[in-house]
Amino acid sequence: MNHAVQYVRPERGARLLAIAVAALVVVLPAVALGASSSSTSDIPRTPSGKPDLSGTYDVATLTPTYRPEALGDQLELSDEQAAAIAQRAQATAEFMARNSDPNREAPPVGGNVGGYNYFWLDPGSSAIKLDGKWRTSIVTDPPNGRMPPFTEHGAKLTQDRMDMWGRNADPAKNLADRSDAWWIGRAGTGPYDSAEMRPMGERCVLGFGSPAGPPVLPVVYNNLKRVIQTEDAVMIMAEMIHDVRVIRIGGEHDESGGPRWLGDSVGHWEGDTLVVETRGFKPGFSPLSTPGLRQNLMTSDQLRVTERFSRIDEKTLHYSFTVEDPKIWTAPWSGEYPWPATDEKVFEYACHEGNYAMGNILRGARLAEREARSGSSSQ
Repeated sequence: MNHAVQYVRPERGARLLAIAVAALVVVLPAVALGASSSSTSDIPRTPSGKPDLSGTYDVATLTPTYRPEALGDQLELSDEQAAAIAQRAQATAEFMARNSDPNREAPPVGGNVGGYNYFWLDPGSSAIKLDGKWRTSIVTDPPNGRMPPFTEHGAKLTQDRMDMWGRNADPAKNLADRSDAWWIGRAGTGPYDSAEMRPMGERCVLGFGSPAGPPVLPVVYNNLKRVIQTEDAVMIMAEMIHDVRVIRIGGEHDESGGPRWLGDSVGHWEGDTLVVETRGFKPGFSPLSTPGLRQNLMTSDQLRVTERFSRIDEKTLHYSFTVEDPKIWTAPWSGEYPWPATDEKVFEYACHEGNYAMGNILRGARLAEREARSGSSSQ
């Protein structure tokens, strides 16, 4: 990834965070989030009487967005299951927090030197709990907690995007025989033809994953959200790359400005719930792509996202969403999770300060192409 400089609060980065290895991670916190709802008279309100959603929220959670396939349609976990998983996760956290061997050998030439070490990650310290039950995933519909099947068109778009990504050469091979420039001869535009072909997160244009939404989804660090509400608008600023969404309250969608990276969001109140409808996304770009499962996900000009914001209590928001794109998926999909308030402050995310990675990515591609054509290596 190309996020060379980030400001991560040390007390968060240094935690021993429980993570999952081929399983859902759940840790039992002292107070379960969203376990119960308070009276509507107890929640903060604006001068006009609307629920006040303003505040800073830390949405980091060990509950995955998509349910592990092994859990099938299992929406909930018992306390015993959660405790058993938490013990395994804590063991993993302790292992990952160990100091590296200072006498270890260097990685092989061309080998994978890894990404961020454990210090920089902050996926949260507890799973989500709603209605008194531990959840196995944020996505709740379809019942298996995963995205519905692609349409034929959606599958083709996704496969075409995945074809833009290739594996690095085997470092065990002779350098002169390496095929690092696997994209040479590929029809159409290549993945390293220009900076604009690189992912939005890598270019620091938008956060990788969907930290600002819609829908708003947790990622592996920088999960704080700042919400500021007036009578006419609600602003959501994500700590990740400081993505900002301004949701207009009332009115119609603005068609004059053309498609937008994060779409055009318009909200209205249904009782004490703010309902936000977003459309007008830039075709071909997906704000939903996340590391791993959806790294190469594409969407169309028919993408629509409906979000609902309400208060569980004075310190917790309830957030739910539904994603629809009939060109890409055979059915809509939905999810929900709580947003707990925090006293921590949103730190600056300085993605491009001293960041040489983009230039080096393109220079490296040109070098690999030259070597591939000449059959030689600069090593």
